Amino acid sequence: MRTQILELHTGGSESVTDITRQCGDFVAGAGGDGLLNVFVPHATAGVAIIELGAGSDDDLLASLADLLPADDRWRHKHGSRGHGRSHVMPAFVAPQTTVPVVGGRLELGTWQSIAVVDLNVDNPDRRVRLSYLSS
Repeated sequence: MRTQILELHTGGSESVTDITRQCGDFVAGAGGDGLLNVFVPHATAGVAIIELGAGSDDDLLASLADLLPADDRWRHKHGSRGHGRSHVMPAFVAPQTTVPVVGGRLELGTWQSIAVVDLNVDNPDRRVRLSYLSS
């Protein structure tokens, strides 16, 4: 198994950050067939496989805002207003995903990308653990 940590700066606003290229570079260096696991060790971030660009990333953030409003309803109260929703979000956008790798290439669909979804405006620095298990 190979492992690498990506350091991301997601900024001070809600974000969807494309990490497809970094994931592809990581598995290309290993070659062969296997599985790539992408994991964010944070209680307020997730990993999504989604079409990016063409408004999809904005649609995802808008959908999460509708589902998890940044208001005072949350019992988890520290941080910025509505911060508790960031702790609920990983139940909807899981903190990990696994992607098949064939011949050293990610087996994503034509329009699929791998993205870190981060609603936590209080913590702009994120780590992503890439783990590659090959056959």
